Amino acid sequence: MINDKAVFFSRMLTELTLSFHIIYATLGVGVPLMIMIAQWVGIKKNDEHYILLARRWTRGFVVTVAVGVVTGTAIGLQLSLLWPNFMELAGNVIALPLFMETFAFFFEAIFLGIYLYTWDRFDNQKKHFLLLIPVALGASFSAVFITIVNAFMNAPQGFRIANGELVDVNPIKAMFNPAMPTKVSHVVATAFMMSAFVLASIAAYRLLRGSNHIYHKKALALTVKVGLIFSIASLLIGDFSGKYLAKYQPEKLAAAEWHMETGTKAPLVVFGVRDGDEVKYALKIPFALSILAGDSPSAEVIGLDQYKKEDTPPLYIHYLFDTMVSIGTLMILISFLYWLGLKMNWSFIKSKIFRWLLVAGGPLTVIAMEAGWWLAEVGRQPWILRGIMRTSEGATTSNQVDLMLLLFCLLYLILGIGSIVVLIRMFRNNPIERELADRASAKGGERS
Repeated sequence: MINDKAVFFSRMLTELTLSFHIIYATLGVGVPLMIMIAQWVGIKKNDEHYILLARRWTRGFVVTVAVGVVTGTAIGLQLSLLWPNFMELAGNVIALPLFMETFAFFFEAIFLGIYLYTWDRFDNQKKHFLLLIPVALGASFSAVFITIVNAFMNAPQGFRIANGELVDVNPIKAMFNPAMPTKVSHVVATAFMMSAFVLASIAAYRLLRGSNHIYHKKALALTVKVGLIFSIASLLIGDFSGKYLAKYQPEKLAAAEWHMETGTKAPLVVFGVRDGDEVKYALKIPFALSILAGDSPSAEVIGLDQYKKEDTPPLYIHYLFDTMVSIGTLMILISFLYWLGLKMNWSFIKSKIFRWLLVAGGPLTVIAMEAGWWLAEVGRQPWILRGIMRTSEGATTSNQVDLMLLLFCLLYLILGIGSIVVLIRMFRNNPIERELADRASAKGGERS
């Protein structure tokens, strides 16, 4: 028996948990790569600023990992508590990638601990750098395996159904489903992109606050360049994602693009307002949707007219798609201008206006990442396991989920505020100028 109240609050609590966790999880995937790049550049250039950059980023990274562990554990608990019917049906399929995700995290955590506490024990920095490789790999594969679970929910395969149960399960086939390549690559690329722009935002803010130290300038240049590379990669992978949707989840693409009627030469609808089946005040790019879906201006794109209303995702996902793409495009433009400005020695990129744009880039990419995840999850509705189990069928029937929602809201508020306060105090009480002076004093003492 379906309990509509329980379904609603289960969805709210799951969305809240994922929305909060994904910030820390995404930083947990992307920041290790940034640390690795910074230390490698420092070793190659024999530049202590980059080495120190890696060291300070690592300290902040540990805080985000701690919060990510708590919220990740909450997600695991909520899968069983809030979605027991789904876990009963699909648990034996998704158990392998969930286990692999946990293994990848432990692999990362072990080497992160060794890396963190052996800074001054290696005379050769290259040996210390090698410890970062398993950290970065573990972080990335953690994202890969958990995204495979989400991909399976969108494109379930590797089993057959008998008497309402999944039997003859082939976990490997289930993991390598049609949604896996585009989803995994997009998640990993956007994680690197978001992490780079969040760190760039911090460096730009320090420069705006009056610190003209070369350390922050090097941090800004490095992070924006990496952000540019992965924002372009995210755009290219997004194109493949659109083609996947056109072939395997056409109802999701039609809802995201407000493509009401099946037809060829379909335009891409940007923003706008719906009036029934009519779209007003939108920017329509001719043939763009057909090109996105089928690589041809005359390609046919399936519209919402081919689906029953109860099988159609909520149409507000159109705004989530527009938000994600608009911010991604903006960040490509901003980071490209910065890179070009460095090459051409433009004074504009050192202006307050442009640096404020870079500061805004961090929060904006977080918003884009959130919009992308909401698009992925809401766009699968009304299915929790597409074509097999509806979300309402997978949820608990308990009437206590609303209380759980309030308690978890309080937990996430404490974790969010606490982590921000800890990070601010960690770096405010140990500014880069003081740390450089202390290290110089320590080296002078060693020589004497």
